[in-house]
Order: sequence, then C-alpha cells, then structure tokens
Amino acid sequence: MAINKAMRAALKALSYPDLDIKNHYKLHRGVIRLANPPARKPYYSTWDHKISCGDHQIPVRIFQPDSPGSHPVLLFFHGGGWVTGDINSYDKVCHYMAKATNHLVVSVDYRLAPEHRFPAAPEDCYAVARELFVKTHLLGARPDQITLIGDSAGGNLAAVVSLMARDRGEFMPKRQILIYPATHYDHTPQSPFESVRENGMGYLLTSKRVCDYMELYSKDPEDFQNPYFSPLLAPDLSGQPKTLLITAQYDPLRDEGEAYGQRLKDEGNDVLIHRMPDALHGFFSLPPRFVQVRRCYSLINRFVAEMKE
Repeated sequence: MAINKAMRAALKALSYPDLDIKNHYKLHRGVIRLANPPARKPYYSTWDHKISCGDHQIPVRIFQPDSPGSHPVLLFFHGGGWVTGDINSYDKVCHYMAKATNHLVVSVDYRLAPEHRFPAAPEDCYAVARELFVKTHLLGARPDQITLIGDSAGGNLAAVVSLMARDRGEFMPKRQILIYPATHYDHTPQSPFESVRENGMGYLLTSKRVCDYMELYSKDPEDFQNPYFSPLLAPDLSGQPKTLLITAQYDPLRDEGEAYGQRLKDEGNDVLIHRMPDALHGFFSLPPRFVQVRRCYSLINRFVAEMKE
C-alpha cells in the first residue's frame, strides 16, 4: 500500500515531535505491549528458553515454522530504540517470520535501557549468538545456517554483534540482515544525513525521539563514538558477514543505514542495499497484507536461499 497524500496527512497528525520519551518511557512500553499482544496458541508452535550471561539470564523465544524437520535459524534482535519492545510485543512478527521464511526464529529479550544502559544490550545479544554458534547441538543448525537479523535498534545490534564477533574471534556469522538500522549517533539538525531533516517529522518516528532513545541508551556522551554504539564510526569494517540491508523511503534513519551498507561494500564485503519505496520506519512490523512487508520477505528469502538444502 503506497503512502498517498491522505495517509501522509494522517501520519503527520499522529506524529508528536515533543513526545517526552525520556520521562515517560515506562508508559510508552505499556502502550506498545497493549497494542501488540502475543499471538495465541495453538496457532503456532513456540517455546521459551533462557541463556546464562554472567549474573543474569537472557530470555529467548523460539518460533517453529509450519514444516517438520530441522531448519536454518534466524537470530532476531527486536527494535524499539533499545528502550521499548520485547519478545511479547514482537511475538506476531516472529511467528510470521518463521512461517514466511521456513526458518526457526530465535527472538532475544535483551536488557533494556535506561535500567540497563550501553553496552548491556549488545553484550546480551552477543552472548546468545555465541551460545548458538558454539553449541550447535542446541538447535541442530550448523553455524553457516544461522543468520543475524534485526530491525531499527535491533538492526544496530545485529551489526554490532557481527563487529564484536570479528573482534573477539569466538565465532563469525556468515550472513546478517539489517532492516532500517541505526548506525550513527547524531539525529539533530546538524546531522550529516539529509534523511534526518527530510523525514525527521511527520512520519511517526521523529528525529527528536531517536535523540531521546539514544540519550536513554547511553551512559556517557563518549558512548556515541564507540563503534559498538555507532557502527558507522568503526575504523575498520572489513571481515563482515554477507549483508542484506533494507531501508525505508520515509525514515530519518534511511541515509545512515545506506551509508553503512556502502562502507561495508567499499571495504570488501558482499552487500545488497535495497530502499523500500513508499515505506516508513517500522514497516517490518506491519501485517503481511502490506506490500512493503511482502517485498521485504521476498528479499529475505532470496538472500537466505543458498543455505537451504
């Protein structure tokens, strides 16, 4: 469904650039949970698990596709600005993801800011990835059958986990799918990216809201310069997984995502960059009747087809 003039006007009316996320993030979380209740069994098969990480455990939810037998894995990191979202609010998204891709989907309930600020979220996501890549018996998938995937803040986390994996040398993903990822720290009017000014108001996700999320996520202004916070600032992007990077036309994060994909490509990685026309930030969570969602899964299925046997 293209965004026509009437829809754009409605979206502008629904956008609140002065929304006080910083002081009301708990209320915002509650609204998101109410708006996205989990799908109900027995319409799909799922089970919950926990992975130990230091002094805490990380919940994960595993979604089984409809077909029997073993399956490749999509390790999914949800969006929500590192502050909102959880495995329940992304329940229906992951159910459809498993069905549409015929993959086992592992959704990670990483710790949220501001209760747990950077680098809690990437460390949780890395710990789950390490568990799956090193202990292959857990899901019966070879390391080359595991693909990292995330949307928005989750796309940031997927990119960061790949950087951490290269730097730490414990495992290395073969593929990553980054859906409108956050890759840079500056979303003020002084941002180097035109999409922040072009799409920073009127399209649900505002540039002010992104700034608020990042302020809640960071412990210190120095975090903004950390490549595990802003992967576009990494001095070296070589040795990264084969990448599918999908952006949205009407998204303040569009240009920084595409810049990250271009840098990956320039530094010798295999990268496919696709800008979804007539799409807003967050379209991946829409129902599958939306053409942008169907196109997104068509791109994903072509990307992962080579590891299906």
